[in-house]
Amino acid sequence: MELGLIKPILTALLLPPSGPVLLALVGLVLARRSRWAAWTAGLALAGLWLICTPAGSIWLARHLLPLPAPVDLPALRQASVQAVVVLGGGVLPEAPEYGSPQPSAATLARLRYGVRLARDAHLPLGIAGGVGWAGRGGVTEAQVAAAVARDELGLAPRWTDDRSRDTAENAAVMAALLTRDGVRRIALVSDSWHLPRAALEFRAAGLEVLPAPTRLPLPALAPWMEALPSPSGLERSHHVLREWLALRAAALRQWTVARGFTGN
Repeated sequence: MELGLIKPILTALLLPPSGPVLLALVGLVLARRSRWAAWTAGLALAGLWLICTPAGSIWLARHLLPLPAPVDLPALRQASVQAVVVLGGGVLPEAPEYGSPQPSAATLARLRYGVRLARDAHLPLGIAGGVGWAGRGGVTEAQVAAAVARDELGLAPRWTDDRSRDTAENAAVMAALLTRDGVRRIALVSDSWHLPRAALEFRAAGLEVLPAPTRLPLPALAPWMEALPSPSGLERSHHVLREWLALRAAALRQWTVARGFTGN
C-alpha cells in the first residue's frame, strides 16, 4: 500500500469528530478503573463541543495557522503576478441533476475567485487537481473545473494538471508546466486554511507565490449561534486541524530533503 493511501485513513480516525469520540469512548470504558480516564472522557467531549462551534473553529484557524490576507487587483500588480493558479478542492463524481460530474462547493468557490482575478488582471489561468488519495477515480478535479471555467464562467484555462494526487504533487506538476512557459510569479487560489501549506509547497517547487485565499474564517451567524455546535463549525475545525498537522509534516519533509536525509 502506498503511503499516500494511509493519509485519508489516519485523517478520518484522528481528527474530529472521530478522534475526540474515540478518546471519550476509551475514557468511558476505563472510567471504573481510573478517575483520570473519566476526566479524559469528559475533556474529550467538552473539546468536541468547542471545536464543533463556529466560534471555536474561527479561534482555531486564527491561532494555529498563518492565514493570508485577501488580495485584490492592486496587490496582483504590485507582486507582478504572471498567472493565477486555482487548486482543486474536491469533485462530485455523480451529479444527476446536471447529468455530469461537478465541482464541489470548495472547488467552485476557488474557481469563481480565480477566474475573477485572472479576468480583472488579464492573466492566464491554471487549474491543478487530479484524483485524491481517497477519491473514487475516473473524472479529475482539473477536468471538471476546467469545463466549468470555460463553459459557465467564460475563461478557458491555459494550464491544467489532472495527474496530481495531493498538494505536493500539485506544486511539482504545475511548476513544471508554468516554468516551461516562463512563468514564475503566481497568485495561488485555495481555501485560507490550505494556503499556508500550499504556498510552502509551491515555493519549494521554485515559484514566487502570492496567496489568494477563499473561505476566510469569519463570523456569519448571530453571536449566540456562533457558540453552538454546527456542521459548518465541525467541518472548518476539521480542515484547520488537518492543515496544522500537514503544514508541520510538509515543513519537516522539506527540512530533511534540504539536508540530504532522503532515505535513499
